[in-house]
Amino acid sequence: MKAPEDDRLDPSISCKPIAPVVIMGDATESNSALSAASPVKPKVWTTLLTNTDYLPGLLALDYSLKRSKSAYPLVVLYTDGLPPEGHEALDRRQIAKRHVPYLVPTAENDYSNDVRFYDCWTKMTPYSLTEYERVVQLDSDMLVLKNMDELMDLELDPPELEGKGNRVYAASHACVCNPLKRAHYPPDWIPSSCAFTSQHSTPDEAQITGAPCTTGLQYMNGGLQVINPSMAVYNLILSTLQTPTTASYAFADQSLLSDIFRGRWVALPYIYNALKTLRWEGVHSDIWRDENVKNVHYILTPKPWNTRDARDEDAVTHGWFFKLNDERLEKEKEAGIDDGF
Repeated sequence: MKAPEDDRLDPSISCKPIAPVVIMGDATESNSALSAASPVKPKVWTTLLTNTDYLPGLLALDYSLKRSKSAYPLVVLYTDGLPPEGHEALDRRQIAKRHVPYLVPTAENDYSNDVRFYDCWTKMTPYSLTEYERVVQLDSDMLVLKNMDELMDLELDPPELEGKGNRVYAASHACVCNPLKRAHYPPDWIPSSCAFTSQHSTPDEAQITGAPCTTGLQYMNGGLQVINPSMAVYNLILSTLQTPTTASYAFADQSLLSDIFRGRWVALPYIYNALKTLRWEGVHSDIWRDENVKNVHYILTPKPWNTRDARDEDAVTHGWFFKLNDERLEKEKEAGIDDGF
């Protein structure tokens, strides 16, 4: 597979963002009154931070968004568990932040094989952020390679539909191939059940559209979610967290959202949530194209900020992180920031 050229991360290489919708008032009294009564709400990227383990990845994510010339800010959603040094690192870099509650279901879940899932319920708090018109939630182990501001204008159900429409949120499919053959994964997580497998014969189409959300196991990946915040949807999420059903949710937020909105979400192409394992030979290398990836997702361990060693299959994707993060660290040192993150 051809590796990207050195200018792969050149900030000049980006898709032209779609301009955000702005209500423009005119000289008429009625329009002025309408503008005053209906102010335009901002649109933002958000990411969750519960401790400092993912902080270096988050800082690289923020840098990559800015480097891609996004017109929208990143807001860090933090919980009570974030220590002072985490706050200081964000403040030092002038990254916006907002407190959110730590969500947990009433039913017990054993995620001892994947402890990260204990925190993942809280990734659903953006549905409550009604001060924003649009939220695109990103995992902190992602890296933006190309501008993807067009997600801020993707058509979704308005909040008034209260989660009853057919475009409640947008996300990419989860890869259910289980390439590492993890024993605790569900038995139906096999290549023939994977939505991405259905696109192997149409790789060109896979670059621009996702397989229908009703394909395969109909499972979304929660790493990137495009959301129109709605208290009705959020309350439905909260009420579901109070039911015994959540004890069967093997993948926390992903399981819940795939279940209660089954068949009623927008499937994005892999390029917006390019799980690094999709690139592996024999997984979904049939559809993966380095030059089209907009946002790479460093799922599994080790994370690229923790070690320079990587599996041979990850040499290219981790190399993207090393190049951009080294650039970030150098620029921060020039600005007098050298806090180890």
